[in-house]
This record gives sequence, C-alpha cells and structure tokens, in this order.
Amino acid sequence: MSQRSARISATVAVAIASFIGSVMSSAINVALPEIQQEFALPAVTLTWISTSFVLSNAVFLIAAGKIGDIYGRKKVFIGGIAVLAVTTLLCGVSSSGFSLILFRVVQGLGSAMINATTMAILSSVFPPHRRGVAIGIGVASVYTGLSFGPFLGGIITTALGWRWMFFLIAPVEVVPLLLTVIFVKEDWADAKGESFDLAGSLLYGVSLVLFMYGMTILPLMRALIFLLPGLIGLVLFIRHELKVRFPVLEVKLFRTNRVFAFSSVAALIHYSATYAITFLLSLFLQFSMGISPRITGTILVIQPVAQALLSPLAGRLSDRIEPTVLVSAGMSMVAAGLFLLSRLTSDTPLILVIIVLAFLGAGYALFSSPNTNAIMSSVEKKYYGLASGVVATMRSLGQVLSMGVTTIVFTLFLGDSPIGEGNLPAFNRSVRVSFLIFTVLCLAGVYFSSVRGRLDREKSPAGDE
Repeated sequence: MSQRSARISATVAVAIASFIGSVMSSAINVALPEIQQEFALPAVTLTWISTSFVLSNAVFLIAAGKIGDIYGRKKVFIGGIAVLAVTTLLCGVSSSGFSLILFRVVQGLGSAMINATTMAILSSVFPPHRRGVAIGIGVASVYTGLSFGPFLGGIITTALGWRWMFFLIAPVEVVPLLLTVIFVKEDWADAKGESFDLAGSLLYGVSLVLFMYGMTILPLMRALIFLLPGLIGLVLFIRHELKVRFPVLEVKLFRTNRVFAFSSVAALIHYSATYAITFLLSLFLQFSMGISPRITGTILVIQPVAQALLSPLAGRLSDRIEPTVLVSAGMSMVAAGLFLLSRLTSDTPLILVIIVLAFLGAGYALFSSPNTNAIMSSVEKKYYGLASGVVATMRSLGQVLSMGVTTIVFTLFLGDSPIGEGNLPAFNRSVRVSFLIFTVLCLAGVYFSSVRGRLDREKSPAGDE
C-alpha cells in the first residue's frame, strides 16, 4: 500500500474516531431528563453522568499518550476505539444510574486513549511541511462532534429513546478500527524501552480529580476542601516528574521549549474563554430574546460549521505561514467577538448575533489548527504522544475552568434563584460580565501567542521526516 493511502486512511480514521468521541461527550446532555425519569436520579447524581466522562478523559490523557510513545500509538488508538465501542453498548443496556456512570468512566478512558494518540498519529504519518491540513481536519472533527452531539442526541432520543443513542453510535466505531487495522501498518513506538512512571500517573490522576471536582462546585466554600489538596498534589507531581528518569510528563519541555510551553498555555486560555459561549448564548437567546429552542439550536450551529469549514484551510496555511501569525490573529478575532457579545441586550438584532458567531468560528479555526500544528511540530518524535495528550488535556481543563467562571458569575448575580422574568436584568448582566471576563482572558492569550517565538521548520525536532 502506498504512503498516500496510509495517510488518507489514518486521517479518515482519526476524524471519525475524534468525531464519535466528542459526540459521546456532549450528546448525552439532551437525554438527561429522560434518564432521570427512568432511574429516578437526584440532580447531583444526574450531573455525574456527564461529569464522569469528562473527568475520566482528562485523568487518563497524559498517561495514555506516554504509553503510546512507549508501546505504540497505533495499539493505544485501536485499544481506545475498542474500549469506547464496548462501553458504548454497555451504556445502552445500563440497569441503573450507578452502572451508567461506571460505564461512562470507562468510556472516558477509551476516549482518552483516542484523544491522546490522534494528533500523534497524524504527526507521525505526515512530514512537518504537510501535516497542517490533516491536523485541521482532526481539530474540526473534535469541534463538530462536540457541537452536533446535542443535535444528534436530541433527534435519536426523541424518536427512539435515550438507549438507542448508544446502540446506533457503537457500530460506527467499527469503521475507524478497521481502517486503522487494515491500512495503517506502522505503530510508532519512538520512546520504546523507556519505563512507565506509574507513581507519577497515580499522583497526577488523583490530584486532577480533586482539582477538577473542586472547580465544578465553585463558589461553594467546600470547594476549597478539594481545590487545595488538588493543587498541592499537582505541585508534588511536577517535583516528582523533574526527578524521575522517565517521567510520564516531560515537565522540562515547558522550561526549555518556549513554543511548546506558550502554545500550550494559549490553548488552555482559548478553551477557558470559549467553552461556555454556547451555554451562555443558549440561555440568553431563549430567556432574554424569546427565541424557541429549535431556532436557538440552529443559530448556535453556525459557529462550529464555520470552524469545521475553515479549520483544514487554516491548517494548510500553517504549513506555509508562521503559526504565530495565524494563532495571534485567530485569538484576536475571538477576543473581538467576545467583546461584541459582552454588549448584548435583549434588543440586539439577531443577525448581529449570527454574524458574530460566524466571525468567532473563523477565529477558532485560525487559532486551533495552527496552534496544534505548532505544538506537535515543536517536539521530537518520541514526545508526539505526550504532546497530543497535552493538547487534549488543555481542552478538558479549559472546559472545566470556563464553566467554573460562569458558575461563579451566575452565583454572584443570581444566587440560587432560577432564571425568570423577575431576575432577567440580573441574568443579562451576568452574561455580559462573563463575556467580558472571557475577553480579557483572550487578550492574555494573544500575548502568549505572539511572544512564544517562531517555529524553525528546518531545525524542527521532527524535521527529519
């Protein structure tokens, strides 16, 4: 089989697997009311059906990336698809809320194995000067899955029931598995022979669970009970990683590789500033502007569609133009879009919201694909799995931080009151303040994007491909 066929097969497999994993992350949110009714779950338990997947995914990402570097990225990728397929079916036959949450945890593990190796596989298959468009397709697949998940989940749940959401998606996961097994021949174990840092992985996982759980219950004071031990554990993890011979996370990369470090920070800031946009706009369009859920859903699809269409082009441009230029421009566009959203009122013309969403989608595309390309191109081949895991981890952490900021602002302006006619002015202010905070975050992201230095492709660690 030709190298071209292998590259096409790998790109298609990564795109489908990334899309399905992202759909599994977001589609179930639409089915929660039906699940609550069937299992008679309290509200707190219900939230863990979604949170368990996100937490599990974030916890296993770094370890899965390192295991892929040591034992083979193809093996981990295939294993992740298999785990996700089996647990997707098991979710569909769950007999209780507890069993569903348990299967969602294992689903998160499978998703982490996929997410930690997708960009690593694309970076291994494509040479540095040609991988941008493939990474763009991978990034577009993730965002498209996250955005269309609720839409697909809503259609299936309404027509057939929530269990069929899992039954129908599981068979599709066979496609990327077969493509990878049949057409992708190499395994890329560039760190073969290194030992796996189990102690560091456990310390990282426990600390991250404590920290992320604490973020989900802010601004309650008991959040500190989890946040402080989580932060202390992460500090101890970093100290541990600096001492061991074969760390699960090469912390030194953040000290010695400016492009890698600043690009990773920029990614964290980007996701922290943008993940809550859909959540906030969904509420604002329905409560403040009186738009129906169906039309609201259609409007909110505009941003991911714009990003999906432009991400491959942005990735291709990053092969020819210095990524710093594209990433800084993209982050600046996102900051401008967020500032415009911070001026929203109930009288804002709907066409303006639509234009801003399309503008944000273009900014996302200019940032995400080139930034991911820069991260992957700035490290040696033996760190591809690690770098891929870092990219996905920044996304997961950013999602939690974004919703954490939103939760704090809502609590300050609305307290425990539900959104309604009596507190719409306070709700509108909370939305505008949230968008203003995210604007400031993006401006900080522009700084990190612009001062990280240029990527020397000729001397790139991966330049020998």
